[in-house]
Amino acid sequence: MDIIFIDNLKVYGILGIHEREQRNPQLIQISLRAEVDIQNAAVNDDIRQTVNYSTLAKKVMRFISENHFLTIEALIETLAMTILENQRITSLWLRVEKPHAVPDAQSVGVEITRSNSN
Repeated sequence: MDIIFIDNLKVYGILGIHEREQRNPQLIQISLRAEVDIQNAAVNDDIRQTVNYSTLAKKVMRFISENHFLTIEALIETLAMTILENQRITSLWLRVEKPHAVPDAQSVGVEITRSNSN
């Protein structure tokens, strides 16, 4: 299989357990690797036969801006399910980070791997 990836997509959203985090959007970074068969798209030079990374990035950004979460765990699991609605994606590695959430750490976050069971 082949991989379509997005690295360190910067999105602002509501995420966190503290009151200030629930009031003010903060920077959230998303990285993902989607396993996709790109052969037909490559042979036919046809974007409709693959996963458009621009469309995928916009979907992630819209999801983050429209949903509020207390935990990264809830956000990442729900986002993974949303991304895997695209049947062209057979598996997904997803990383959600909160830069500067912990003093002296550049970033903290969660990584998961999920498969499209259909």
